[in-house]
Amino acid sequence: MTEETELVLDRRRLRRSVTFWRTAGIGALALAIGAFAIGGEKISSYAQPRQIARVTIEGTILENRDQLQMLNKIADQSRVAALLVHVNSPGGTTSGGEALYQALRKIAKKKPVVAQFGTVAASAGYIVGLGADHIVARGNTITGSIGVIAQWPEFVGLLDKVGVKVNEVKSGVLKATPSPFLPADEGGIKVMKGMIDDGFRWFLGLVAERRGVTTADIPGLEQGTVFSGREAVGFKLVDEIGGEDEAVAWLENVKGIQKDLKVVDWKPHRDDEWSLTRSTASLAGRIAGAGAAEMARTLGRDAGFSKLTLDGLVSVWHPAEK
Repeated sequence: MTEETELVLDRRRLRRSVTFWRTAGIGALALAIGAFAIGGEKISSYAQPRQIARVTIEGTILENRDQLQMLNKIADQSRVAALLVHVNSPGGTTSGGEALYQALRKIAKKKPVVAQFGTVAASAGYIVGLGADHIVARGNTITGSIGVIAQWPEFVGLLDKVGVKVNEVKSGVLKATPSPFLPADEGGIKVMKGMIDDGFRWFLGLVAERRGVTTADIPGLEQGTVFSGREAVGFKLVDEIGGEDEAVAWLENVKGIQKDLKVVDWKPHRDDEWSLTRSTASLAGRIAGAGAAEMARTLGRDAGFSKLTLDGLVSVWHPAEK
């Protein structure tokens, strides 16, 4: 074999070796990305020290699947010693408050839960607080507003003025009543009142059970009044005045949680937020001008836009504009 032939063979072996290791490297990188996408959160959670999880419930309360999944993870995460729930919300849908309450009670079966009220924790926001083992509020926190409400506009007079008539065919007289396009009738009001009363009884029962009070003995409570934090302490609707320091101190001194644990914020996220492929494709589509539909879906998922409408029974407080 000539020297030239051996040189050619060596070059071929070198190319095969480089190709092999390059392929192996790409495969290993792909496996690493896949492992992170599938279990990156779980892997990172093992690396975190023991902690107090902090979850913030703010703005309009809705039944948020991502938020509930996050709370389920907190319940099952052994490195989370306790949960601190910061509530700063005027309320929202009654079912949204109910879902959060149930999620917090599930966590409370495994680890202590303390709530800390901010500027306002009323209506469905107060329902969330009832899910905690202990409630800390600021002296000037606005809380209470125990009750349920349903509101709808009536456009009949306006439509008559502009000469617009709305026709409808429905399967029963109570279907889609009350309607903004028809005068409120006794049947529709009666159905809605029954639902409101049922939700109100549930809310009052929750307050009586969780706070150990007789709701009729608290002035204004059954009429839906709001209380300051100081008033709420006097009526046993909250446990003490303070902020996060007092909430953590309760966990340490009463529940025996290790002192000086770091308080770590937990925030909900969707699975597609971990997807490099989806994020890249979305960005490329928007650059190319083909992202209108995706943008619309993004706006539809955004909590800020979802607050523009509330479906279902509502437990929310807001000062009157008049």
